[in-house]
Amino acid sequence: MSSDLDPYVFTTDTLPSDPRFLPPLANGLLGWRVFNSVLHMGGVYNGEGGHCHRADVPCPVAVKAEMEDAVQHIYSLNTNTGIFTHTLTSASATASQSLYCHRFYPNMIVMEVLLERQVTSDQPVSVNLLSSFTPQSKDIVFETGPGYKGGSYILGQTSTAEFPGGSCPSVHLIWTPVPSTLVLPPEQSQARWGFILVVANSLDSAQTSFDEALGLMATGNLRPSHEKAWKELWLQSKVEVSGSHDLNKALIGCMFYLLSAFPSIHDDSRSFGGVSPGGLSNGGDGQDYWGHVFWDQDIWMYPGIALFYPKLARAVLEYRVGTVDGAKDNAQKQGYKGLKFPWESAVSGREVCPEDIYGQQEIHINGDVTLAFQHYLYLTEDLSMFKEGRGSEVVYGVADYWFSRVNWNPDDQMYHLLGVMPPDEYYYNVNNSVYTNAAAKLSLQFAVELANLLQDAAPKEWQEVAEHIKIPFDQESQYHPEFDGYTKGHPVKQADTVLLGYPLGLPMPPDVRRNDLTIYEQVTDPNGPAMTWGMFAIGWLELGEAEKAQRLLEKCFKNIQGPFQVWSESSDGSGAVNFLTGMGGFLQAVLFGYTGFRVQKDCLAFSPLLPNDIQELCLRGMNYLGSKMDWLLRKEEVCIILREQSHSADTFDLQVVLKESGMKIPLTPGQPVTFHRQPGSICKVESATSCWPF
Repeated sequence: MSSDLDPYVFTTDTLPSDPRFLPPLANGLLGWRVFNSVLHMGGVYNGEGGHCHRADVPCPVAVKAEMEDAVQHIYSLNTNTGIFTHTLTSASATASQSLYCHRFYPNMIVMEVLLERQVTSDQPVSVNLLSSFTPQSKDIVFETGPGYKGGSYILGQTSTAEFPGGSCPSVHLIWTPVPSTLVLPPEQSQARWGFILVVANSLDSAQTSFDEALGLMATGNLRPSHEKAWKELWLQSKVEVSGSHDLNKALIGCMFYLLSAFPSIHDDSRSFGGVSPGGLSNGGDGQDYWGHVFWDQDIWMYPGIALFYPKLARAVLEYRVGTVDGAKDNAQKQGYKGLKFPWESAVSGREVCPEDIYGQQEIHINGDVTLAFQHYLYLTEDLSMFKEGRGSEVVYGVADYWFSRVNWNPDDQMYHLLGVMPPDEYYYNVNNSVYTNAAAKLSLQFAVELANLLQDAAPKEWQEVAEHIKIPFDQESQYHPEFDGYTKGHPVKQADTVLLGYPLGLPMPPDVRRNDLTIYEQVTDPNGPAMTWGMFAIGWLELGEAEKAQRLLEKCFKNIQGPFQVWSESSDGSGAVNFLTGMGGFLQAVLFGYTGFRVQKDCLAFSPLLPNDIQELCLRGMNYLGSKMDWLLRKEEVCIILREQSHSADTFDLQVVLKESGMKIPLTPGQPVTFHRQPGSICKVESATSCWPF
């Protein structure tokens, strides 16, 4: 049984039989799957090179509640508040166990128990707390330290550094001891207990966080401060549809789990460890890609978050900046210049992929990283990220890599990229992967553009390679082969060539776009990764085929493992779980498919198209050039409300431009702008007074 009353609350009376699909709780620093005996901490890995994985940290609140009497169980995940609750109801009493990773204080995980009488009695009521916690880890050698203010304390260090000479992170845990039984005396009608777990990299930080938690608990503000932080986060983003309860619920789940993977919007520590395909809750040794960071972060998860939260988007870029030294080392080991971002990344930026061929050949990661930087610049015009934030170092370093990596072919007078693996990992050691070459072309063009903007000197070779790199194209069939020598009709693993249209935005006639979609849809592995069909849906929406797009998007529902909306990588439940990559692709199908949003150099273009069963799409808090807008999209009507003007209002004075008529409508805070448009017509929001030399 699951509740359909509130789409933000996922409720059931039966836990999933596969514990992998229990709800993950995370806050950008700590991640934990409820009831699991281990948790993970961002940036804490154990193992060298390809053996590197998220270090298992024992979880003292790995507790299940039980009562002696026969009870009814209700399990509920409230995505509004980020709280998981297990409620046990007997004839005489109700026990509620609540669990949450604190959204504002990221070092804290909290368990609360409420015991209430249902009837008057002179007998005590008890609830048993069954713990699976042991203060041990196969990745960290722990020792017991002196207790602190009633809390137990252990400390340890991972056993093996990520690379020779690297550091092994320390982990400190302080927690409120959890008794095996809680008792409500006969004279009381209810009682509450709170249990705090603090995880930190140093004793000072652990003690400070534990003190904060004790203070918040004493004033009754521990849970309210957590709920307030989630409320603030949701006020800045909303993605809801009318007409499909299942789609609405899926979108809410995607946003919740993706936001859980990111730090607080108030976090200025710049210690974010990136987003892995399974999130912070997963990624131990041999599981869920070991908790490594892939292109999944930059291409699949990042765009939907960036549309609402520029600060969280910047955290992704800052993570990549923090790995520059490792990327430089990777390039040098391959014999090339510049930066080679790892296919699988942990903390240092050195390659940690367990199989060398991926790190050596799946070089499109470089283009994926710079595309995120480009998207951020166009969305925010935040130059500080590229100056003081060292973003230009990333973009220029990737351009240098491409120039040193290409080979000039005198026969076709083109630059080639040889011996690569495309996103479609069924093939390797191929030449001129169309996605890889297109990503290289775009990142080289962006490097030239950024250099001009910052008045830096751009090597002429960047533009030369960008203009003459080969983009494979079959003139006879009018489609893009996946790579040199690809045979039309051969199977492909996942979205690859179809990514040329979106997110790369490679210009092509509609007929070619249609041919790419048709040809590759027929041969894409139906059991491939979950993010694929969202990209096909975006392509068909571009071409005005809303119902075809919707049928493909609905394939993703097979990857959602109820009742807690946890995604699996494959539709049969196998592969990585809490698969944020799939959620990101699904979310983009709505945010960039239904809306037609395209973040361009000088504007935000849009061309909405809704399937028949969707009456309207509501977006709240969409952020463009520092101004927050709410959008309500119906079949042929668009309503935009400028909710909050950019602080640089004199610089970014936004207006809507209707391309059919050329009419320009200024956006004024608080005043709705509503207009009708013809399906397929492209409109845009732009800055009327931008001072940039674009």
